[in-house]
Amino acid sequence: MTREIADLLPELVALRRDLHAHPELAFKEHRTAGIVASALRELGLEVHEGIGGTGVVGVLRAGTAGRSVGLRADMDALPILEQGERPHLSRFPGIHHGCGHDGHTAMLLGAARHLARTRRFNGTVNFIFQPAEEGRGGARVMVQEGLFKRFPCDAVYALHNWPELPAGTAQTRPGAIMAAADRFDIVVRGRGGHAAQPHRTPDAVLAASELVSQLHTITSRRIPPTENAVLSVTRISGGQSHNVLPSAVELTGTVRSFDADVQDTIEAAIRQIAQGVAQATGTAIEVEYVRYYPATVNTPQEAALALRAAEAAGLKASMAPSAAFTSEDFAFMLQARPGAYLWLGQAATSRREDSPSLHHPSYDFNDEVLPLGIAWLAQVACIALAG
Repeated sequence: MTREIADLLPELVALRRDLHAHPELAFKEHRTAGIVASALRELGLEVHEGIGGTGVVGVLRAGTAGRSVGLRADMDALPILEQGERPHLSRFPGIHHGCGHDGHTAMLLGAARHLARTRRFNGTVNFIFQPAEEGRGGARVMVQEGLFKRFPCDAVYALHNWPELPAGTAQTRPGAIMAAADRFDIVVRGRGGHAAQPHRTPDAVLAASELVSQLHTITSRRIPPTENAVLSVTRISGGQSHNVLPSAVELTGTVRSFDADVQDTIEAAIRQIAQGVAQATGTAIEVEYVRYYPATVNTPQEAALALRAAEAAGLKASMAPSAAFTSEDFAFMLQARPGAYLWLGQAATSRREDSPSLHHPSYDFNDEVLPLGIAWLAQVACIALAG
């Protein structure tokens, strides 16, 4: 199939690089959404805008079957200052397509172009261009606004470029493929005072230090060894002077897991430990715990179809040996419909350290995998809607 789409690639590479140079943050993808909607209309698709804020859905029908499939790409960028010398470097300092959503958007547009001119399927393909994947839950918003009621999908599929896999390969698995993501924000409150008189005030810094140490024992001492979970404190903030004990210290962190019972255990442990540290140090500790993304869970039949489509697209397909602790809001779509999420290898070298990771300031999508992603998306539609 990659030969059939070769003529589409120069324009799609140029489009991808244009999107990279003009990145937009979550729910602000107005330019990107406009480009997507215009491109879909040129293909003769039925186009719907403003779904979930800046989301776009293109509908393509062929044949008479009542079956349908959804293909999803995310459009938003990250609040990162890009590093590098490439000609298509971000024009907007502090905003960077550091996760390859520019490539995902270009690949789904390429699949739409190929399927619109070949129509080798029987049913309906819904091309879902989603805003705000990066921590803002754009998929959840689209589902809440009736995505699958307006655009019925028997199953829904998505891919993500994966720098840890070489270009030309793809992996997925039935069951969990990405972790649930939770966030905790903790405020430790003392009274504040002179650093030379620590006996006069509860020490919020010392209490926060003790809290950090104890929090990091949760996964090793509260969670069974047969389960997988990660807890990381990622930010500590408090105080402005060398000789003043601050009245408050703030902590932020993340928890990743795959099982709801594990989530419950970790949240309860965080609150219990915070209460104990507060009592022991004379401080007051407030905990806010938010479960913002559930685990991304593939249904078995659709995971098998995803691997079959990868092989048909010319990829070296294999079963992922384990799930990743990164998270993905496609999970909300998979809670609403059967489906599967695929990792598409994009590393141009066998040396992993030579391929910048996702969310790295020097990351750039590998345009060499554009035809492979297009072919996979098109094959998913053709296989799901065969006959």
